[in-house]
Amino acid sequence: MRQHNYYVYIMSDFSKIIYIGVTNNLIRRVEEHKQNTVDGFTKKYNLHCLVYHEYFTDINYAIAREKELKGWRRDKKIKLIESVNPTWKDLYNDLIGK
Repeated sequence: MRQHNYYVYIMSDFSKIIYIGVTNNLIRRVEEHKQNTVDGFTKKYNLHCLVYHEYFTDINYAIAREKELKGWRRDKKIKLIESVNPTWKDLYNDLIGK
């Protein structure tokens, strides 16, 4: 049985506007956000920095986690991001090995 990859991720910018999403291909999805190829919130607010992500093998768990995070208050989301990325650096280059 083939294992699947799913990710819950957070995109942001210098003003710390937060977008939470779920995908089965994190690199492709972050590139879409960076290139503004998908209309919506991240394009409207130019959210081009990947500041947080979690990995799952089950889509149901990934979707449940995305919903959980979206339900959190903003300060709790910020604490989560800063627990692993205190400077809010763009994690994309780490993701692709640069």
